[in-house]
Amino acid sequence: WAMLGALGCVLPETLDSTNHVAWWKAGAEIYSGTGIDYLGNSSLIHAQSIVAVLVTQIILMGAIEAYRANGGPAGKGLDKLYPGGPNFDPLGLADDPDTFAELKV
Repeated sequence: WAMLGALGCVLPETLDSTNHVAWWKAGAEIYSGTGIDYLGNSSLIHAQSIVAVLVTQIILMGAIEAYRANGGPAGKGLDKLYPGGPNFDPLGLADDPDTFAELKV
């Protein structure tokens, strides 16, 4: 997810259609008169209300987390509060129980 986050920071700055808005200033664009056009295209997502964005985020993330916690593919056989599992440890850092206990701290 960190790599996708980095791409989300760098890509808008490089696109001419976004007027090269820096990632730390991009969120403030929703308060401008024109709102936010994702990837510089108003036909994709045109956000003008921070409340609508917040409500949409809560609904989508709540649905995804509820699906995972109730046994969706990413939640089978895992702790309902901590997703964990092999997808979250691709380097095998938690294979040794002692090292895993130290890393959890």
